[in-house]
Amino acid sequence: MAESSRRTFLKQTGLGVASAVALNLPTASARAAGANDRVVVALIGCGGRGRSLIDGFENDEAGEVAYFCDPDKNHANQAASETKTNRLPTIVTDLRRVLDDKTVDAVVIATPDHWHAPAAILACDAGKHVYVEKPCSHNLREGRLLVEAARRNNRVVQHGTQSRSMQLIADGVQMLREGIIGDVLVAKAWNVQRRNDIGHAQPSDPPAGLDYDQWVGPAAFLPYQSNRLHYNWHWWHNFGTGDMGNDGAHELDYARWGLGVETHPTLISGLGGTYFFNDDQQFPDTQQVAFEYPGDGKQGSKRMLIWEMRIWSSNYPHNVDNGTEFFGTKGRMLLTKRGKLEVFGEGTKRVEAKLNGKPANLLSHIRDFFDAIRTGRKPNADIEIGHTSASLCHLGNIATRVGRTLQFDPKHEAIIGDDEASHLLTREYRDGHWAIPAGA
Repeated sequence: MAESSRRTFLKQTGLGVASAVALNLPTASARAAGANDRVVVALIGCGGRGRSLIDGFENDEAGEVAYFCDPDKNHANQAASETKTNRLPTIVTDLRRVLDDKTVDAVVIATPDHWHAPAAILACDAGKHVYVEKPCSHNLREGRLLVEAARRNNRVVQHGTQSRSMQLIADGVQMLREGIIGDVLVAKAWNVQRRNDIGHAQPSDPPAGLDYDQWVGPAAFLPYQSNRLHYNWHWWHNFGTGDMGNDGAHELDYARWGLGVETHPTLISGLGGTYFFNDDQQFPDTQQVAFEYPGDGKQGSKRMLIWEMRIWSSNYPHNVDNGTEFFGTKGRMLLTKRGKLEVFGEGTKRVEAKLNGKPANLLSHIRDFFDAIRTGRKPNADIEIGHTSASLCHLGNIATRVGRTLQFDPKHEAIIGDDEASHLLTREYRDGHWAIPAGA
């Protein structure tokens, strides 16, 4: 790729700071106003993902970690034992302790999915900037409410789809924009890997150290069950979004980016179910979803995004577990966050192309978050981008769950003519819980 073209694209996509769109945000605090000042951060959710994230925040000179917050004290204590900071962060179980502390500039939300949007909305309303893990919401309605909270409070909210800060993905998308395979009409994203069986379990007493009531939070209450927590929550409707919302959120995000669609689809068709596992999980282990974007309705403007998932297999497409193929009028491109790129022109003619950058780029995403706080620009994975991509996970899961094609109104974010499916755009909450978002 020509260097001048690359620089132009990075500016347009947010990887270049100088021309990024400003949010007119105030800096996080007087301490965070200068280039050499540190942003005080709290980690909310200290499981495996939270601990891997906080390692990046601790290793960046811009951040100072002040709190570890988790209703499971075992997780918080483990995070504390692994910290590299000189001053041990304060350990709390209630996120309101963090939000009430005026010295905290930003929070990192790495909770289960059912807490993502409620915690992020509360943080924005408390004046904190937010790094929220993917998907940014448990359901589509909460995602929109989070976008609104970020805007009304003028807060930076970075979504945890770090491919937006990967040089190699940006280079691949730029090649597509420059027409390396012609007009891109179809993208196909996949997630193929072997997950574990979560077994069958019965309700029991929570283990010592876990405040289970706090863990459930605003979700409809279900009694404690050993296979509902600590990663297995992904597979329960009450708490997770399945593997489409888990690993799929990454692939769907850069598939949408490369396809060049910036709004919601209008048609969603999904099939799938539990074809392999015989356990308690509620989400599909096998799934095929197609999304259609009409454009202006004229020939050549329609686009299709396809999602494929098998979480019981180790036979990967193109020998890579997660990835995306783009199909254009003049060829095909394989692009993965693992750093793999293959480009073919007409027929099977290989086109020489090379990616820059490293596959693992979490630290770049964290640094982009800090830079956005300081400069008042939008981050690479701004919450509006995050919400639009996460909504694909929600809509795909809904279509699969009801087993029929959905018509969707992108402007009003509403499913047309299907009351059962429309009900799944939000969720049931625990009566009167303090974390239920206003307007949910």
